[in-house]
Amino acid sequence: MELQTTPRPHKTPSFLDASIPLLVLIVLLALAVYLYGSDSSYGANQIALFVASGVAVIIGLKNGYGWNEIEQAMVKGISLSLGALLILFSVGALIGTWLLAGTVPSLIYYGLQLLDPSWFYAASCLLCAVVALSIGSSWTTAATIGVALIGVAAGLGMSPAITAGAIVSGAYFGDKISPVSETTNLAPAVAGSNLFDHIRHMTWTTIPSLILALIIFSVLGFNANAVADDSQIRAISEALQQHFAISPLMLVPLLVLMAMAVKKVPAFPTVFIGALLGGVWAVLFQPQLVAKMADPELNGMLATLKVVWTTLHGGFVIETQNAELDKLLNGGGMVKMLNTCWLIFSAMMFGAVLEHIGLLRKFVEAILHKAHSTGSLITSTIATCIATNILTADQYMSIVMPGRMFKEEYERRGLAPVNLSRTLEDGGTITSPLIPWNTCGAYMHGVLNVNPLDYAMYAFFNLINPVLAVIYAYMGIKVLKLTPPDTPITAAVQGK
Repeated sequence: MELQTTPRPHKTPSFLDASIPLLVLIVLLALAVYLYGSDSSYGANQIALFVASGVAVIIGLKNGYGWNEIEQAMVKGISLSLGALLILFSVGALIGTWLLAGTVPSLIYYGLQLLDPSWFYAASCLLCAVVALSIGSSWTTAATIGVALIGVAAGLGMSPAITAGAIVSGAYFGDKISPVSETTNLAPAVAGSNLFDHIRHMTWTTIPSLILALIIFSVLGFNANAVADDSQIRAISEALQQHFAISPLMLVPLLVLMAMAVKKVPAFPTVFIGALLGGVWAVLFQPQLVAKMADPELNGMLATLKVVWTTLHGGFVIETQNAELDKLLNGGGMVKMLNTCWLIFSAMMFGAVLEHIGLLRKFVEAILHKAHSTGSLITSTIATCIATNILTADQYMSIVMPGRMFKEEYERRGLAPVNLSRTLEDGGTITSPLIPWNTCGAYMHGVLNVNPLDYAMYAFFNLINPVLAVIYAYMGIKVLKLTPPDTPITAAVQGK
């Protein structure tokens, strides 16, 4: 087929045209999960997106679109994510220096003190929430603290399924609302909202959902008869004290970041300043750890500077003789974000092609045929996110594809972008671990050794949040309108 350099009259795509790239993507993503398992997001999914984008380009050329205009649409679509990519690189740097500074270790240490047999389920959920909030990763939280909690539950004779549900609930609460989480940055990038506005808007559905989940976990734990055997938790606490200076003072970088977020300082400088402050805090309050990591060929400030500099770009690495703790504490660095940025880049390109040649509009027209109210629009978005999680088996796709599909419709109806970004997380991010064949569900099964079909009914936060989002939508609670209706830049609260 000839690559048209100048556009011809465009043909309206058929539903078959719109379906072919999506079907190709679903097949390739399923094959990627089959061949690579939970590692499919480390390259295989990106290739699937590139191939599916190529199929969409061929359909566009068939319908009269020129290559130049399709390429320009790709570039424009990718450019929409550049702000999020800058934030993600800063997030990687921040995680590294906060580990070095003892900020994350202190959060973990104090969280561990919340555990008590009579409140085990609720405390497990809250502990995972605190840890995931601080490091922005539900996977890392589950693979470390979560694994330890499963072991403690076995020692106490408590239900592994309920424990796994509490772990998943807390981990995905923290992941969903943390400014250093990849999905928390991805959703506003796709929807066109601001990171901290997005987080503030999410609190209206997320925090009540967590409170309700904690109440249920507390009730379930009242009748649990436990025999105290918390050796794993005690071992982690002692190792943290051995390698880090643990103190409430280590939480200052977190408080500074939260203060800047409240003051509405833009996300990129806020996160990067937080990363730099973590480096300063490490020099001031973790001198023994910094000295241990220093290059023996350097002396004085140069050696210290290199440790902080290396942590910013390469992440934090430590050996504590505790394998579970090492998994939790080794991470961060800008370089660790390259794969996620690659995935976002690929997904935005795919969405941009579908949007430009009219394929997304075809799906939206079919879905919105009966979605006349704001409540039905938000409900349709959540349902689409869940369906995308089921069909593509990928959490990121459950955010990017519905986001690209519904963005224009939200703007047309005068709804602020934060409504869409919050809905993408309410429906996409937190439902992914409930599906056994989704990469998130498969990962949780692998690390917790509990089938998602067993813990799904106990992942109360993940179950309550989408339902609460639908209730809010139909009741008009905290639904933001654009001001004025034709400018998608500023928004004012129009909800109850």
